[in-house]
Amino acid sequence: MATVPVYCICRLPYDVTQFMIECDACKDWFHGSCVGVDEDEAPDIDIYHCPNCEKTHGKSTLKKKKSWNKHDTGQSGDVRPVQNGSQVFIKELRSRTFPSSEDVVVKLSGSQLTLDYLEENGFNEPILIQKKDGLGMAMPAPTFYVSDVENYVGPDVLVDVVDVTKQTQSKMKLKEFVDFYYSTNRKKVLNVTNLEFSDTRMANFVESPQIVRTLSWVENYWPDDALLGKPKVSKYCLICVKDSYTDFHIECGGASVWYHVLKGEKIFFLIKPTSANLSLYERWRSSSNHSEMFFADQVDKCYKCTLKQGQTLFIPSGWINAVLTPVDCLAFSGHFVHSLSVEMQMRAYEVEKRLKVASLTPFPNFETACWYVGKYYLERFKGEAHITKRTAVGLRAI
Repeated sequence: MATVPVYCICRLPYDVTQFMIECDACKDWFHGSCVGVDEDEAPDIDIYHCPNCEKTHGKSTLKKKKSWNKHDTGQSGDVRPVQNGSQVFIKELRSRTFPSSEDVVVKLSGSQLTLDYLEENGFNEPILIQKKDGLGMAMPAPTFYVSDVENYVGPDVLVDVVDVTKQTQSKMKLKEFVDFYYSTNRKKVLNVTNLEFSDTRMANFVESPQIVRTLSWVENYWPDDALLGKPKVSKYCLICVKDSYTDFHIECGGASVWYHVLKGEKIFFLIKPTSANLSLYERWRSSSNHSEMFFADQVDKCYKCTLKQGQTLFIPSGWINAVLTPVDCLAFSGHFVHSLSVEMQMRAYEVEKRLKVASLTPFPNFETACWYVGKYYLERFKGEAHITKRTAVGLRAI
């Protein structure tokens, strides 16, 4: 009776249902799961050596990259564009040089960021706050960990998880994601960026900055007895592992956004919302292969801003931004629409509608919010001969 050939370090027969990789030295075949090689990684390997052959032939080698935009797949000499978020992409992104955000980011103390300041100076550029003192913002203690998020939100809550390398989305129980986060042998780069927790016990630990609550249309103009509930966009938890990447985007509804890093660090790539840049963004985002093109290469300037632990960043409406997480990071954020950037909010919203892009962080009932604001101002200024120029421009945009 003939014996069935066995393979791999597990010494089992060949299984066509499992991904296997051939060692270029001993010519034996190995299950990817047994030797720690994902099927997605295989096209990037030039010469593979199994664990035994590594001792005599050295480690496996990756294929050389042709350029920022392409790398060799080893398939009939073809080349394949680098996918945004892939390991090759992240490595290249880390090595690139960008203009410093010092030219566009305003640095203030928490106590300086007031309504009077913004009404006088506008809110057209990002604002960086080194310390949260004076912001009127509540955050968990530094001893708050990702495991605490699971405890206060609930282990069985389903969260949207992004596979960064593939730029795909899936659902996962929070407990499963937290287990992945704490695992010592991560096979993928996964992140959670849209865990809205307003209705959970964790909401008691976080309060958005006072300036956000002062400006927010939802906080100030949405009736408590409205048929539609208030959009829940004010309290997001972001749990991102090292090398997580979110590609260039504009916040939904043209919203402004604030970020606070509790642990770790984030790097923002910021592009001004000029007419030219917004047009380029719309063309790029509507392209079927936009995930193979680094949008920053299409504009004059893209600024790099590093947000360190304990710092808070406010990004105005319309700014096109991407985010890299260089180390494991726990952060909080929130979206808000307001009367200081009505024209830009409406323009960004129109871009969003034309693109019909599904987002993990939508701004529900944005148009309804505009109606409530318009109604408020109509009643407030009824019969008055003069209103401020900013208010007139905003109402005209709505």
